[in-house]
Amino acid sequence: MKEKLMDLLFKYKNAFATDKEPLCSLIGHEVDIILNVERPYPRLLRRPAYPAIPRAREALEVHIKELMDLGVLRKVGHNEQVEVTTPVIITWHNGKSRMVGDFRDLNTYTIPERYYHKLSSLHPWMP
Repeated sequence: MKEKLMDLLFKYKNAFATDKEPLCSLIGHEVDIILNVERPYPRLLRRPAYPAIPRAREALEVHIKELMDLGVLRKVGHNEQVEVTTPVIITWHNGKSRMVGDFRDLNTYTIPERYYHKLSSLHPWMP
């Protein structure tokens, strides 16, 4: 079983993110998020940042810098119109910070199960 899994992972290694091609920018696998609402988008999709304690703000800056270095995020100029924003929070687990996006409002305006796949179709040997 482990050998089959390793063979499968190696066969499709180009489908996985690396430090050179992070998750959101795999060349040839770009994804456009299509919303079921027209512009101008509802105010729910333009949420302000949640308040954070200094420790969480510092951790957030570290996460944002890492994502910018990978090309997943980019800085937005003060004169750019941002149509969709998602507040993030920092959670802590075993002394390490994790950045968590609040996508609840965004999910209400996306097409449900647009990329739905049965688990069995992805892993044929699974019941």
